[in-house]
Amino acid sequence: TVIRAAILIQKWYRFTMARLEMRRRYSLSIFQSIEYADEQDQLQLSNFFTFMLDHCTHPDSVSQIFTSPSAPQVDEGLCLKEFEKKIDVPDSYYGPRLSFPLTVEDANALLHAFRNEQLLHARYVLQLLSETRRVLKKMPNITHLSTSYSKEITVCGDLHGNLDDLLLIFYKNGLPSEQNRYVFNGDFVDRGKNSMEILIILFAFLLIYPNDLHLNRGNHEDYIMNLRYGFTKEVSKKYKDHWKQILCLLRDVFSWLPLATIIDSKVLILHGGISDTTDLDFLNALERNKVRDHIYVRIILFSFKIFEILDILWSDPRSQNGCTPNKCRGGGCYFGPDVTAKLFERYNLKMLIRSHEFKPEGYEISHNGKVITIFSASNYYEEGSNRGAYIKLNPELTPRFVQYQVSKYTRRQNLRERVGTIESSALKSLREKIYAHRSELTSAFTQYDINGTGRISVNDWAAVMESVLQLELPWRMLRSQLAQMNPDGEVDFMSCFYDLKMGQPVKEAQPALAETLCRYRKDLEIIFNIIDKDHSGLISLEEFSQTWRLFTSHLGIDVQDDSIDKLVLSIDYNKDGHIDFNEFLEAFHIVHRLEKKAT
Repeated sequence: TVIRAAILIQKWYRFTMARLEMRRRYSLSIFQSIEYADEQDQLQLSNFFTFMLDHCTHPDSVSQIFTSPSAPQVDEGLCLKEFEKKIDVPDSYYGPRLSFPLTVEDANALLHAFRNEQLLHARYVLQLLSETRRVLKKMPNITHLSTSYSKEITVCGDLHGNLDDLLLIFYKNGLPSEQNRYVFNGDFVDRGKNSMEILIILFAFLLIYPNDLHLNRGNHEDYIMNLRYGFTKEVSKKYKDHWKQILCLLRDVFSWLPLATIIDSKVLILHGGISDTTDLDFLNALERNKVRDHIYVRIILFSFKIFEILDILWSDPRSQNGCTPNKCRGGGCYFGPDVTAKLFERYNLKMLIRSHEFKPEGYEISHNGKVITIFSASNYYEEGSNRGAYIKLNPELTPRFVQYQVSKYTRRQNLRERVGTIESSALKSLREKIYAHRSELTSAFTQYDINGTGRISVNDWAAVMESVLQLELPWRMLRSQLAQMNPDGEVDFMSCFYDLKMGQPVKEAQPALAETLCRYRKDLEIIFNIIDKDHSGLISLEEFSQTWRLFTSHLGIDVQDDSIDKLVLSIDYNKDGHIDFNEFLEAFHIVHRLEKKAT
């Protein structure tokens, strides 16, 4: 009897753990599918900018948007002393006071300040960025390192503004030094709330140890990406008086970041991946600073070779042979084991270390051990969603993985509660995505609802969800979380939208117009920010209307012109012919009527 009871308990435990793991995996799949769809939208903006250049009534003025700086230039000849003259640091400032050249004591002061949520004064930020640009400009596109100078080299992946991860890495692995060398493989910024602090710390150690701390460029070290994914807003909030100068200088600094690192002539480290046309010799000779913003590459530089930049920053490995366009992300490619083997043979390489891709355990090995993905941002999608990791490479070039997870709240939760939190957050994001496509989904559902009952089969419901949203998710499995089913086994397809509503703050916004504004809010915000050359947050009614008409025409959206005209006039509150577009777009969002508790 005891043995039977033990077996039953064991079966129950395994079944429970299997269900929790299934819920965790599909939740992570939801997060990743939505992330890739968003990146696809981001890169497809380049097609709109091309369309805009072709169809705008004043193409010369529009082309200046892509070729002129978007903020006041920071003079390269501006020395550290001149920053001191131009920007005063008040006596009331109690943060770190930097002096150049920097010392280890300065770096420690920065670490201490950021642990206590202090800001570095704008004068020191600008001085630091100016010095960083000076140092980066002397570096090659591809940095060559040797393990003979130190016992091991540590390679870190995406950090995405998660300062706690960087601090934990330094706590576990030690601070950068001549004896403790690091390679940080891009995507330092966006998504997290402390991107600026991460850059300051990394740039400070770069200045102190330029031969021992190395930085590769990621796809998020990019002005346009920063507009969409949060870094621009972070800088503008933290440095209200000097954010334009800081962002302008950062844009230049990002353009000078090296593209790759090679260790002992055997290990290639770059952010994204490779393609069947990757040419390291070309990449090493490229004027990297002229490829400033990835989204403009297709507009300004229609050179086939320039697309190699997109490949090394955006590509992902796959188990199938060949090299195909990366349709999930909208940029770069999928490269197979044969593509890896071809590059390794040509350049006598042994291993490729790349980042760019979320991994639940913080790393993944593919292509028969030749390709390693390292991802260092723990809790990337939600608290408890994943571990972070870094790699230790010894002189034999044998990788050793160190995993970790910053735990602020999850220690108080059991496994079921942690999975429930992740699942709830993922489903919330998915429901917002679904609601933003309400019109398309409803139209597609009704084609299967011949009798007008409001119900269709599970198979038809799943087919519609995938055909409209194209997220490659297990819709049949997710159905119980997203839509109601009647006793006959049919899905009430309108129940997908019951728990949400559209934020509609202006009565002049018709439902179809509000949905369109909500769905394309991020794209429109980026477009208007680019048009807004002085970063005032205001654009003229004429610019707004013309851009809106071009945007809807490009996407084939059927919205009556008079509806947007009425809306624009209604939000010009002081009747000066300009509108605050950020405030306007922020108002159109999806509201959750009620939050379901995770179980």
